[in-house]
Amino acid sequence: MNYRQAIMDYEPYNEQERTDKARMLEYIDTFQDILTRNNDAAHFTASAWVVNEDFTKTVMAYHNIYDSWSWVGGHVDGDDNFLRVALKEVEEETGLQNITPVSENIYAIEILDVPAHVKKGKKIRTHLHLNVTYLLQASETDTLAIKPDENSAVAWMELDEAVARTTEPEMKPIYQKLNDKLPKNGQS
Repeated sequence: MNYRQAIMDYEPYNEQERTDKARMLEYIDTFQDILTRNNDAAHFTASAWVVNEDFTKTVMAYHNIYDSWSWVGGHVDGDDNFLRVALKEVEEETGLQNITPVSENIYAIEILDVPAHVKKGKKIRTHLHLNVTYLLQASETDTLAIKPDENSAVAWMELDEAVARTTEPEMKPIYQKLNDKLPKNGQS
């Protein structure tokens, strides 16, 4: 299934997602290079909400650019298989090796404002991340590892702790939404 169809088929969880879904489809239909950073106004990213076996903890990374605890993910860089991107990003940013999708379907969507910043010596202008999130699962016993060029710590956290420890106020409601959507006691 192509990414546009996957977003079309996605059932929004709340008003934020209904609005963002409509805007994402509009961006897909209007702009070229929406899958690459060549579109410096808006482009797709894929993130993951990685939970443990009993859905009580999530993995967070301390991101160097944002100076905050954050979920993991990254730019799709031309890859239209967003789940594959999310799995790759989790592996790269956390060191986790045995990651499985709880579902191959999109778990959540968000349009995120990215402030201007400098990355690897290059000025990056303010832009939007058209983000697709997947729910993935891993074992707490697997080894975690940092990715020094992106993060300085990686840790399992209780779900509420993950929301509380982010210092990005705009991310708190998103992380809370991801927690609220989790299957209770591992049941859908």
